[in-house]
Amino acid sequence: MKKKVWQGFQLGKWTETIDVRDFIQKNYTMYDGDKSFLAAPTVKTKNLWDKAEALIIEEIKKGVMDVEANEFSGINNFKPGYLDKENEVIVGYQTDAPLKRIMNPFGGMRMVEQSLEEYGFKMDEELNKNFK
Repeated sequence: MKKKVWQGFQLGKWTETIDVRDFIQKNYTMYDGDKSFLAAPTVKTKNLWDKAEALIIEEIKKGVMDVEANEFSGINNFKPGYLDKENEVIVGYQTDAPLKRIMNPFGGMRMVEQSLEEYGFKMDEELNKNFK
């Protein structure tokens, strides 16, 4: 059955089952053009990038700037974070601040503890105790 949303795509196994490889192989088209079709960055974009670049350079010089050691990673675990709220069109960091690292213990608690220690941070004792 051909669905309207598939209009313009080459059909294949991907229409019957989840098959990303088949979809890409059937529908990928090489782009040989240049970047002339792209719009130039806006003033907002340039200003945001300048701020982001400055923070990245600072982190490269000083190392990890901050880690959330009182909360694990999670889709709803942090308030929105902004670099420049007034100028952002696409908003939202994974944490409540730019370049703030999060802890994801689901890959291994020992790895989280070792990483925190290496960067001079310590996990909240209650959080650590209750996760195990």
